[in-house]
Amino acid sequence: MKTRAGLFSPRTVDNGTLAMLSVIEFEKDDKICDLGCGYGVVGLLAAKLVRPENVVMVDNDEQAIETAKENAAANEVSGVHIAHSDGFSGIRHNDFTKIICHPPYHADFAVPKMFIEKGFNRLALEGRMYMVTKRKEWYRNKLISIFGGVKVWEIEDYFVFMAIKKSDRYSNSRV
Repeated sequence: MKTRAGLFSPRTVDNGTLAMLSVIEFEKDDKICDLGCGYGVVGLLAAKLVRPENVVMVDNDEQAIETAKENAAANEVSGVHIAHSDGFSGIRHNDFTKIICHPPYHADFAVPKMFIEKGFNRLALEGRMYMVTKRKEWYRNKLISIFGGVKVWEIEDYFVFMAIKKSDRYSNSRV
């Protein structure tokens, strides 16, 4: 995997991403969104495990997109869709079975809030959103408020969240 200075975790795959990947079970028919794909670790692994044409990788950083495309070619993963997008704004898909992301959690909650709320609307019924952060309470509460429930794993210093879309409507509680 090629990476560049300025991208998230340029020297090695970070432990949070590894923790998140350790709990995800990929199915051959999954339709995956790697939200904030960076240089492509999660999306390209998913493309190797499911059909590459069922994987959409997005990032708002042009350098990340260029690097992810180079890594897709180097790893012989053709058919994966890699797009420049601010969250979901640049893609039309709305039937993902899994949305996987490692949101920026050292700033305010505007980006993860948008990822969770818009991600819910992009999931198929019974679709799952996976997130990993070092913060627990806000993410747990926000995912419960939108999805109605959440499973949380604590792995090393990270919290991995998985929420399942059970309805087309947000949960009754709002955070």
